[in-house]
Amino acid sequence: MKKYIILLAGITFIAASAVKAQTSRLQRADALFKAGAYFDAIELYKDDLEKIKDRKDLANYLYKIATCYRLTGNARQGEIWYQKAIMRDYPDPKVYFYYAEMLKMGEKYDEAIEQYKKYKVLVPNDPLADTGIQSCELSKQWKETPSGYEITNMRALNTKYSDFSPAYASSDYNLLFFTSSRDDATGNKKSAVTGEAFTDIFITELDAKGIWSKPKPLGEVINTPYDEGTPSLSSDYNTLYFTRCKVSKRDKLGCQIFKSKRGDDDWMSPDEIKIAADSMIVAHPSIDADGTTLYFVSNIPGGMGGLDIWKLTRSSSNDDWGEPINLGPEINTPGNEMFPYIHPDGTLYFSSDGHPGMGGLDIFKATKDENDKWVVENMRYPINTPSDDFGIVFEKDREAGFFSSRRPKGRGADDLYMFYLPPLNFNITGKVTDGKTNQPIDQATVKLVASDGTILTSQSLNDGTFKFMLKPNTDYIVIASKKGYLNNKAKETTRGLSQSKDFDVSIPITSTAKPIEIPNIFYDYNKWELRPESREALNKLVEILNDNPTITIELASHTDSRGSQEYNYDLSQKRAQAVVNYLIENGIAPERLKAKGYAQTQPKVVDAALAANYPFLPVGQVLDQKFIDSLTSDEQKETVYQINRRTEFRVLRDDFSTKK
Repeated sequence: MKKYIILLAGITFIAASAVKAQTSRLQRADALFKAGAYFDAIELYKDDLEKIKDRKDLANYLYKIATCYRLTGNARQGEIWYQKAIMRDYPDPKVYFYYAEMLKMGEKYDEAIEQYKKYKVLVPNDPLADTGIQSCELSKQWKETPSGYEITNMRALNTKYSDFSPAYASSDYNLLFFTSSRDDATGNKKSAVTGEAFTDIFITELDAKGIWSKPKPLGEVINTPYDEGTPSLSSDYNTLYFTRCKVSKRDKLGCQIFKSKRGDDDWMSPDEIKIAADSMIVAHPSIDADGTTLYFVSNIPGGMGGLDIWKLTRSSSNDDWGEPINLGPEINTPGNEMFPYIHPDGTLYFSSDGHPGMGGLDIFKATKDENDKWVVENMRYPINTPSDDFGIVFEKDREAGFFSSRRPKGRGADDLYMFYLPPLNFNITGKVTDGKTNQPIDQATVKLVASDGTILTSQSLNDGTFKFMLKPNTDYIVIASKKGYLNNKAKETTRGLSQSKDFDVSIPITSTAKPIEIPNIFYDYNKWELRPESREALNKLVEILNDNPTITIELASHTDSRGSQEYNYDLSQKRAQAVVNYLIENGIAPERLKAKGYAQTQPKVVDAALAANYPFLPVGQVLDQKFIDSLTSDEQKETVYQINRRTEFRVLRDDFSTKK
């Protein structure tokens, strides 16, 4: 049963009576269009287009041709003919939406956004316009950051016709059912909807050498001259659920779900699961692991839009089914939701053109949150593409299975694809260095703390390096420590990553042998209150103290040599105390802190880093008043005064404990 057939539910037909001058060929085409025979209708429409003189009538027929192409999966031709309808002033605003959809499937995202916006102006309350715009923007991101799935076209199983909707038929995953319109399908008639044979369910088997056998149709008990497809099997593989659709060039489409038991030699005669009137669409069954919930697709009243996903439930596999239950707006949209597959772990996979996606149909994953609400996630590229992607099935305990897609470079229309998610490998390689000299530090203790509670410890090598393996979906803190140095850390995460990755970090640790300057501590002239821009540097100091909970420190404030020493002692002491007060307010124990003002008694000594920034300062030079007086440039003098005005801390002890 082709997916394009059941899209009938979302179509607003254009009545033939709305068209004035009709040839008999156009009348036949309209009848086929109304019956859903799109493939047969296309050529009849195109053959008589030149006979249509009225601009409005012509626009109507151009729109119908575009719709036929869209519903038979030909996005490129759909794009061309919707554009022609727009150029002839087709009046229904929906033409802009469908034109945008075709452009999106052609990866013309910027052009598609323009058309969605035009549609939104005309129909501002239709959420599908916003979804389309969002889809185009997300598609660009997903293409640039693909998930880690590896995709393989199953060329040995595919044909130039449609092959889709796989289902496992054995617990070892060596038997596969799928739907196909290939030449071996039952009957000798072509579908007026697709131009291909009516679909049947086929079976293939994997041999010991890993080769799939030539597919063959299930027996005539299951397959008929009508459309059969979208198989789903019970967890013991002894009950088969599938869809059967009866359609002709004149009759209204109807699809039903059937169930068949496995007999001694073959499948037994199937019974219909009566859910709705024969003229309705009831299709795409998926039975859960315990056989008590059957998911399906339908256009029965009470839905959210086009086609919705519904479910039937029962108390046990021997009881009767209850009434249909719509899965609600978390799953269903004003668009079409189809091809549900319920994983044994309870995850629901389905395809939709109503949720933000890359193309026509995208495959989505839905899981329940703590409030028992469905949370829907797009499976992204390369599972999804701008083409139709649908009909997925998984192995029970592995991120592997099959799905179907109409993406380019396949063998035919819809093709079967195998997918596999390789195990993700994450490593972190790092280096511990001296924060002042940038030289490597060996024998530093490196601790890896994971958000799952795991803690690993290692030692840095002679070149300061270390390495750990990481787990998926985990946050990490890497802490480096060594006697005589302050602890420091780096943070990394594998959360949300879908591809293997190697992380590289550098962790500088600072020696406590000398005072450590705290940069960017600012006061107004002649005042000791901290300016707001000092908070970032002081918050970093709070973090250092929290990372090093056993140290006590002295906060030292230094002034330049201008002003009296007595006055500067008082000013520097108040400035140092202001820093201590800030640290206490942010949770640091007062017993770990000592404020000390040194006025101008300890001028800065130039080190290599300072000399690199200020070439006029020689390494080892004490920046006292005598040196300042030797400078000839007022700018250089002011620079030295500024360097001497600083706040530092030095470690007094490293054995502090809150225990008494």
